[in-house]
Amino acid sequence: MDTAAPETDVARLVKTYQAGVWRYLRALGCEASTADDLTQETFLTVLEKPFSDFNPAATAAYLRTVARNLFISLQRRANRSISVADLDELDLDWSRWAGDDAGQHLLASLKECLQALGEKAKRAIELRYQEEASRAGIATSLGMSEDGAKNLLQRAKQQLRECVERKQR
Repeated sequence: MDTAAPETDVARLVKTYQAGVWRYLRALGCEASTADDLTQETFLTVLEKPFSDFNPAATAAYLRTVARNLFISLQRRANRSISVADLDELDLDWSRWAGDDAGQHLLASLKECLQALGEKAKRAIELRYQEEASRAGIATSLGMSEDGAKNLLQRAKQQLRECVERKQR
């Protein structure tokens, strides 16, 4: 694909790979709004130069590389130190976990595993990760102590981890 590519090719590229790039940036440690910005910048950067979409795996890897470099540049501009070795390790983990589908299968597994949790554990996870509630807020919402909420979250996360790992085998 080059810069003169038809708009439908650009739209297809974004539609196909946007979620994977965004998830990858979140895995690197970006806040959601920063991941939004860097995802957009990734596609703008790629579309400024001639680009060939050889196959889905190569395209996804190339987009992740561009996103990673933009992330590193952002960190350096903010005078934050960043370990490239840590990023290399994260890349390996990402490839192992996300696979060729940018994490779609993993996300589907997680959603399935969430449904298998008990109602209280599921609600605690929703409060923490969707509503960004504090441990105290979770405890109040669920009518339990903060230590109880902490233990509930730990057990729920462990159950989710084990369930997802079983589904990935």
